[in-house]
Amino acid sequence: MTASAFAFDVQDRLDGTLGRTGIMTTPHGEIRTPAFTPVGTKATVKAVLPESMRDLGAQVILANAYHLYLQPGADIVEAAGGLAAFMGWHGPTITDSGGFQVLSLGVGFKKILAMDARSVRSDDVIAEGKDRLAHVDDDGVTFKSHLDGSMHRFTPEVSMRVQHQIGADIMFAFDECTTLLNTREYQEMSVERTRLWAERCVTEHARLTEEQPDRPYQALFAVVQGAQYEDLRRASARGLAALKVDGFGIGGALEKESLGTIVRWVCEELPEGRPRHLLGIGDPTDVFTAVENGADTFDCVAPSRNARNGTVYHRDKRFHLTNGSYRRDFTPIDDSCDCYTCANYTRSYVHHLYRAKEMVASTLATIHNERYIVRLIDRIRTSIGDGTYWELRDEVLGRDTQA
Repeated sequence: MTASAFAFDVQDRLDGTLGRTGIMTTPHGEIRTPAFTPVGTKATVKAVLPESMRDLGAQVILANAYHLYLQPGADIVEAAGGLAAFMGWHGPTITDSGGFQVLSLGVGFKKILAMDARSVRSDDVIAEGKDRLAHVDDDGVTFKSHLDGSMHRFTPEVSMRVQHQIGADIMFAFDECTTLLNTREYQEMSVERTRLWAERCVTEHARLTEEQPDRPYQALFAVVQGAQYEDLRRASARGLAALKVDGFGIGGALEKESLGTIVRWVCEELPEGRPRHLLGIGDPTDVFTAVENGADTFDCVAPSRNARNGTVYHRDKRFHLTNGSYRRDFTPIDDSCDCYTCANYTRSYVHHLYRAKEMVASTLATIHNERYIVRLIDRIRTSIGDGTYWELRDEVLGRDTQA
């Protein structure tokens, strides 16, 4: 299958902004954008069956190459027929490159940090009782598994081979993820290193694609870095836009207050006809900001993670369902929500499940939280098309608070 199996067509535009709607075509189906991508790190959205994710309206699932490489092994996913078949999803799938996890889980720092002698001192940021377990050089990263302590080596070529085995419809080029703790000098080196790694990913991806002509085509997205520096973000975007990639990720270190500005810098440099995925964003306020500045798709673990911790979303506020005030509350989590949980269960019941430490509490709350975000972005997409975006934005952001 050729690159024609992947396509992106811009549909409607949000006047006065970089926002747009589109249709992304993959071998496993279409993704209508803007779209939220629930995170199924280990080939599962925690606590929820794949068929439940389909029922709540998810279009695509993102899994993680680092985790699947370590367990069960990319070769097992490949033998199962690829990620979608392995997890029983049968829709579009994405894998991120593993770069973020290599550095965050393997490094042992308080915050994700890739360093050399020209960066901040390692003893400023290593967490108590932790060792530095990931070492970055121009060729790749050597790291220790967070599961069993075994040593591994990821390079752009290894990341491509692993992701080809996993077989997602969209995969990301291997990149170096820095943080705001890194010096300006290190950020400059990292942006160039990420560009050179992306070039190697393009070469290896082309080779592997040619070797396996009978397999569905896998789209390759390159990741824009540069922290909060405008010149670095724009340079990174221009450098990656010149490569033969199918789309782009926007990742790396940024502060919430700068999100819209940084996304705009990047999207102003990227070609119109290729999709842009914003990595690790899912808060409603951030989603509106990102859409207006040109992002097409988003992924975030927050809906499922919050659910496991007892926090649920509501049109007016987020609240902690474990609080005693919900013990005798026989209303739905959100009576405006159309999810399975809100149609069939009360706050009182789910509160009881949390207090009783029943696992199904996480299942019911995750179904609700994921549906809340998926539905919100569906509404954003519709509102861009019918001209009601700003009214929707004012309605949602005027009500959404943190309890």
